[in-house]
Amino acid sequence: MTAQAAAAQAAAGQAAAGEPAGRVALVAGATRGAGRAMAVELGRAGALVYVTGRTTRERVSEVGRPTETIEQTAELVTAAGGTGIAVPTDHLEPAQVKALIERIDGEQGRLDVLVNSVWGGDRLIEFDTRLWDLDLDNALRMFRLGVDTHVITSHFALPLLIRRPGGLVVEVTDGTAAFNRRYRGSLCFDLTKNAPHRIAFGLAAELAEHGGTAVSLTPGFLRSEEMLDHFGVTEETWREAVAQEPHFAIAESPALIGRAVRALAADPERARWTGQSLSSGQLAKEYGFTDTDGSRPDCFGYFEDVVFGGKQATAADYR
Repeated sequence: MTAQAAAAQAAAGQAAAGEPAGRVALVAGATRGAGRAMAVELGRAGALVYVTGRTTRERVSEVGRPTETIEQTAELVTAAGGTGIAVPTDHLEPAQVKALIERIDGEQGRLDVLVNSVWGGDRLIEFDTRLWDLDLDNALRMFRLGVDTHVITSHFALPLLIRRPGGLVVEVTDGTAAFNRRYRGSLCFDLTKNAPHRIAFGLAAELAEHGGTAVSLTPGFLRSEEMLDHFGVTEETWREAVAQEPHFAIAESPALIGRAVRALAADPERARWTGQSLSSGQLAKEYGFTDTDGSRPDCFGYFEDVVFGGKQATAADYR
């Protein structure tokens, strides 16, 4: 079986030689959405997954969504077949992150996969607003949430990850590097979501001598809990929102990016991706896995060809 075939089999839910069973992962920012899905899929592969975030059953973060907690995520990881461990952590606080990594070291003595998925800044975005008209406090907070958290986490986590060759770092962002060549409609959001591409590029160079791989990874049009609530639909009824937003027809469930991370972790030849900007749709095609409905949405192809390029096609042609 080829490495790609093994990874595809793994992402489809079958055991494979390259699966990350027995490995230790940290998904930073796993309270909801893509972070939760990536943690669950790593758990489904048999990994032990530390999941972090600021919303717990006792405390709600500034995002203000009390129904999604890191304890729930840990339970979902365990239910999927792995071991989920919830550790409340504010990744803007170096002391907390340092303590988190010291705990992982003390309990496991290793770290094989680091997923930097911390965000929580959607509420701060001001689209179609000039820089000089932005709320500066919100803009700077966005930088801190989307960039500083990733740098702080890697600073403390990488010495543990490089103890063993083959470590994987995934920088989660919004939009591929190619897609983000187009202005994202708000300067501070644009900068924040381009930074992870450069972080992954730089870490790829720094991890090379240690046999590590670093990539940036983006979902397409993500049907997160918050997005479903925005349209007043559920994961079961999401297609009803297409009447409000036609482009929602290309939307993907969080499971797709979860399966992408699982496939990367299972691929013994993943170093070929190091330093690159990847998308869930791209890796679905590469490794052969699908979304929960059996489709393989190509969000960025759809936007480039149809939305921006004027091609006469529908979202169905890109699923």
